[in-house]
Amino acid sequence: MFSDAVLDHFRNPRNAGELPGATAVVEVNNPVCGDILKLSAQVVDGRFAKVRFLCRGCTTSIACASLLTERITGHSAAEARSLTPETVSAALGGLPPATFHGAQLAIDGLKALIEKTR
Repeated sequence: MFSDAVLDHFRNPRNAGELPGATAVVEVNNPVCGDILKLSAQVVDGRFAKVRFLCRGCTTSIACASLLTERITGHSAAEARSLTPETVSAALGGLPPATFHGAQLAIDGLKALIEKTR
């Protein structure tokens, strides 16, 4: 049911945990399924220097959060805005409709993080 990429990010999440000294911390949730995503970032010279996540949710939500942190680290908010739920899904091998909400949660978190760092 899950792609190898989803399982890899779920089993070996990248950038999981707290981020002491974060410039911004946001928390978003999906009220339908109950998944919760917390993103923390250090912004240096207009770029996401470090990004960490904590996620209480399904396999896909954790995988999407992990991928998101990899994709935005080192990039500016303007560059990060190019990510969409569809691009996150595609990067993980294509999420089925039943688990696509994980990609949406990751992007909701990204939007909140960008807003918080303005």
